[in-house]
Amino acid sequence: MVQVGDVTVVLGIGAAVLLISVIAVRVSTRLGLPSLLLYLGIGVLLGESVFGIKFDDADLTQSLGIAALVLILTEGGITTRWNAVKPSLWLGVALSTVAVVVSVAVTGTALHFLLGLDWRMALLWGAVLSSTDAAAVFSVLRSLGVGARLTGALELESGLNDAPVYIAVVLLASSDRISWTAPLLVVYELGAGALIGVLLGFLGGAGLRRAALPSTGLYPLATVAVCVIAYTAGDLLHASGFLATYVAALVLGNARLPHRADTLSFAEGLGWLAQIGLFVLLGLYASPSRLLDVLFPALVAGLVLTFVARPLSVVLSSLPFKVPWREQAFLSWSGLRGAVPIVFALIPLIQGVEGARQLVDVVFLLVIVLTIVQGTTLPFLARRLGLVKAGEVQEVQVDASPLDELGAELLQVHIQRGSKLHGVYMSELRLPSGATVSLVVRSGKSFTPQPTTRLQTDDQLLIVTTEEVRDAAERRVRAVDRAGRYARWKGETGD
Repeated sequence: MVQVGDVTVVLGIGAAVLLISVIAVRVSTRLGLPSLLLYLGIGVLLGESVFGIKFDDADLTQSLGIAALVLILTEGGITTRWNAVKPSLWLGVALSTVAVVVSVAVTGTALHFLLGLDWRMALLWGAVLSSTDAAAVFSVLRSLGVGARLTGALELESGLNDAPVYIAVVLLASSDRISWTAPLLVVYELGAGALIGVLLGFLGGAGLRRAALPSTGLYPLATVAVCVIAYTAGDLLHASGFLATYVAALVLGNARLPHRADTLSFAEGLGWLAQIGLFVLLGLYASPSRLLDVLFPALVAGLVLTFVARPLSVVLSSLPFKVPWREQAFLSWSGLRGAVPIVFALIPLIQGVEGARQLVDVVFLLVIVLTIVQGTTLPFLARRLGLVKAGEVQEVQVDASPLDELGAELLQVHIQRGSKLHGVYMSELRLPSGATVSLVVRSGKSFTPQPTTRLQTDDQLLIVTTEEVRDAAERRVRAVDRAGRYARWKGETGD
């Protein structure tokens, strides 16, 4: 039985670990290391090899890992801008499907001959190692400034490829014979998962826009709850819960939600909490004393994956899109691994597959090595390939707050660097009748704008609009943001 004192100690240790992990983000930024390594290190220090906390429950680790992945995918989808990833949609889909098949086949074939693994186990290794990690990709790529096409493709890949990889791992870890219907099952699970995500995303967005919740803080909670329900619905309907979660989050994140900025901040904080908890947990579960025993197979698998399987899968999946070789090279080196492969490696271990313990140790060691090698060299590679775009334009930020009793809404607009709203006179903004800019905040000072007021970068605008023209007002702001004062003449609608 858990005593009150035990709960107190657990809460204190958990809060201390969380605080240290938050500080570690700053330290990792200065050192140029991905923060997930420090989280894993904290878990290892707490584990049996150092502080002596023994934790070897694979079932609990996998369950908590799946829950954390759902929250990480939720954060990734909510904070992904559709306009930024739309040009890379089909490339991202190809990387998350075709590239996965190629990577599994190439890695599995190579490991069958090089390590003497039987075909099913070799392909299982390939499947586990083929998944890129959403948390690693989201945390590293968004600060590189390599341009929307590459960032969008890699974000979509990391958000979408968990679903097919999970299905492949479950099929290969099962003792049942794989029949010819397996590809049809995969197609059904992915298609149904995507459909569930779209449906719940649109229904959730419509419901939140119409709900008059008594507190601002309830909107972010409800948004995350819809995404978690999408996972549950997908799993219960034997579809891909991971895909349903990411798609629902992507739809909600790009819907016109009330208090959208609060929702984004809450989702980002929840994503960080899930990442920290997951990596500390996996570090706690790991046994460093066994890692030297798997050094050779891990080295072989890492070399095959990094220099053969990943580049070949990128080349083949990007053929229809005529991706330049420099971008292909960057995509090949950006297959960041993180917690996802470790969590997926626990599936065959729980099911009692022979040799699964070795796979878990190999994956853990590879995650550490590849994260250090790839994560720390990505900025250098991006610069050497000439892919860093200085002053990358960011889309205008628009947050909405409903005024239910007045039948109106407030739109808070932040003019980003590179926006074509810069230099536009207030009279040229031409908002629809029923919407007006009531306040401008510039350099910390507020004032009521006049028709001759000229907008500037970093200005914050407060727009009061009736419910009837709220959508039209936002579309007009976004249109001017993209095309300037002559947006309509240029055919820009802001959709």
